[in-house]
Amino acid sequence: MDTFPPFPKNPLENGVEKVSNLIERNRKEIERLLSIENKRYANFLKPLEELERDLDELFTPIYHIHSVQNSEESQKVYTKLLPILSEYSSDISQDERIFRAVKEIKEKEWDSLNLEQQKVIENYLLDFKLSGVELDRESKERLKEIDKELSQLSNQFSQNVLDDTNSFEMVIENFEDVKEIPQSDLESAKIEDGRWKFTLQMPSYLAYITYGSNRELREKIYRAYVSRGKNNSELIDKILKLRNEKAQLLGFSNYAQLSLATKMASSTDEVVKFLYSLADKSKEKAKEELEEIRRYSGLDDFQPFDLAYYSEKYRKEFYDIDEEAYRPYFEKNRSVKGILDFIGKLFNLQFHKADTQLWDEKAEAFDVVEDGKVIARLYLDLEARENKKSGAWMNDWHSHHVDSKGKEHLATAFVVCNFPPSSPNSPSLLRHDDIHTLLHEMGHAIHHLLSRVGEISISGTNGVEWDAVEFPSQFLENFSYSKEVLKSFAKHYQTGEPLPDEMIDRLIKAKNFQSALQMVRQLEFGLFDFKLHLNLYQGDEVQNLLDEIRKEISPLIPPKYNKFQNSFTHIFSGGYSAGYYSYKWAEVLSADLFYQFVDRGIFDKEISSKYRDIVLAKGGTQSMKELFFQLVGREPDETQLLRLSGIVE
Repeated sequence: MDTFPPFPKNPLENGVEKVSNLIERNRKEIERLLSIENKRYANFLKPLEELERDLDELFTPIYHIHSVQNSEESQKVYTKLLPILSEYSSDISQDERIFRAVKEIKEKEWDSLNLEQQKVIENYLLDFKLSGVELDRESKERLKEIDKELSQLSNQFSQNVLDDTNSFEMVIENFEDVKEIPQSDLESAKIEDGRWKFTLQMPSYLAYITYGSNRELREKIYRAYVSRGKNNSELIDKILKLRNEKAQLLGFSNYAQLSLATKMASSTDEVVKFLYSLADKSKEKAKEELEEIRRYSGLDDFQPFDLAYYSEKYRKEFYDIDEEAYRPYFEKNRSVKGILDFIGKLFNLQFHKADTQLWDEKAEAFDVVEDGKVIARLYLDLEARENKKSGAWMNDWHSHHVDSKGKEHLATAFVVCNFPPSSPNSPSLLRHDDIHTLLHEMGHAIHHLLSRVGEISISGTNGVEWDAVEFPSQFLENFSYSKEVLKSFAKHYQTGEPLPDEMIDRLIKAKNFQSALQMVRQLEFGLFDFKLHLNLYQGDEVQNLLDEIRKEISPLIPPKYNKFQNSFTHIFSGGYSAGYYSYKWAEVLSADLFYQFVDRGIFDKEISSKYRDIVLAKGGTQSMKELFFQLVGREPDETQLLRLSGIVE
C-alpha cells in the first residue's frame, strides 16, 4: 500500500464545497476544544494544529492545479475560495479565547514542554499579536477587512500579469530576424515553414531577447514584457495603503517594521545598511562591466533590450560560452537523475520512482529513501506548457510531524519549473541556468523533506524566517558550477560523450561574467521593495522612488515605458513584501556554508551531517541566527558572497 495519499484526480471538482465543509467541521471542533476545562498542549494545541493541517492538505492540490493548469475553472474556484479561507484564518488568528488558552498553557506547562513545543507557543503568541487579537472590536473588524481585501488585490495583481503574459505574441516571417536563434528554440517557436511565434513565456521571451538579431523586434518584445500589468498601478496604490494602515493598527510605524517581526534581521536600519553596503562594494565593478558591453556593441544609444543580446555575443567571443553548445549535455531526464544522485550522495539518500496518479503525463513522483526506509515524497513538474504559471517554485503539501495519536506523518513537496518542453521530435535540452534553477528549488524541497520535527507548524520550511528560507536553496544552487557534480551526469544525449573538462572550465570562468551587474540589479529590487514599505508612497511617488534608487546604484537606466513595478509579483502577490532583501541576506549564509564544503571536499561527511542535523532536520524550531552559529561557530561572513561572485578576490 502507498504510504502517501494519491494526488486527487480532479481537485477542482466540488472544491469550494469540500473546503467549506471542512472549515465548518473545523469551527465545530474548535468550539469543542475550547470547552475543555483543563487545557494542555496535548489535548488542545496539538489537535488545533491538526485541524489546520487537514485544511492545508485539502487546499494545496487546488492551489497547485491553479498554478500548473490555470483555467477559467481554476480561476473561478480559487477566487471563490480566497475570501472563505481568508475569513477563516482571520477568525482563528483573532479568536481571543484561543489566545487566552495558549497563554494559559504557557503559564501552566512551559517548563515541562520540549523546545519544539515552546517554539510553537511562541509563534502562536507572536501571530496573535500580529493579527491584532488585543485590539478593540472596531479595529479588529477593520483588520479583517484589510486582510480580505489584500488577499483579493494580490490575486488580481498576479492574474493581470498572467493575462498580459498570455495576450502577447510576435509572429516573424523573415528568417533574417531569427537566424541567430538556437535550433531547439526555433523548433519550439515554429508555427509552420517560414513562420515563428514568440511569446512572453519565459523560455520564448529569453530566446528572442538573447538571440534576436532584429533590434526593433527586440525592443517590441522587451516593451511588451516590461509593461505587463498595465492595470496594476491602481492596485499598487491600494495594496500599499492597506499594508501601511495594517502596520499602524498593529502598533508599528510602517509596514517594513511589521515585516521584520518574523525575520532574522533585527531592524529596518540594519537591512538598509546591509543592502547599501553590498551595493557600494559592487557598483563600480558593475559600471565597468556595462561599459565593456556598451563599447563592444558600438551603439551610441545602448538600451536595456540590447544588454542580453550583446552580452551573449561578448560572452561567446571572450569567454567562449555558447549556451547552445551545452544544451545537448543537459538532457532533462539524465540531468534530473544526476541531480537526484548528487543530492543522494550528499545526504545519504536514494530517490525511487513512484508509480502513482498525477496531474500531467510529464509530471513524476519519487520516494525519498534512507537506509531502505521511505522518509518523504518528491513531485516534479518541470516542463513549460500553456496555462502554467511562469517561473519556478517549490510548494509543500504534507509536513513531517507526529500526530496526537503518536503516528508519524511523512513530508511531500512539489518542485515546479518551466523548462523547454520535449516533443516527439526533440528531447527537452536544458540550459546550464536550468540546472542552477533545479538545484535551487531542490534545496527548498530537501529543506522541507528532511525535517525530523514533530510539530507541524515548525516542520520543514514552515516557521523558518523569511530572510533565512532561501539559505538552503541558494546553498545547493552553488553546486551547479562544481566540476565534480557536473562531470557525474552531463553527457551528450546522442553520443553519450561526457561534458569535456575544458567546457566546464570555461563555464566556471564565465560564472561571474557580469556578476556585479546582476548583484546591483537584485539590490535595486531589494532597496525598492524595502524603502517602498518604510513610508507610504502613492501614485507617481512609487516610480520616483524607483528612479531615485536606480540613479544611486544602477549603471543602466531603463526607458520611461519600463513599468517594472507593475509586474513585480514577488512583492505584490508573493510573500516577499518588505522582504525581497532576504534573497541577498540568505546568499551571505549560503556562500559562507558553500566554502565550508568546498574547503573540506564537497562530500565531506562531517560537514554534510552537521548541516543536515543542525539546519535541515530542525525546520523552524530555532532562529536561523542560532542554527547558523551552531553550524559554523561564528556570525555569517559577508565577504564570502563577494568572493563567490568574483567581485572581490
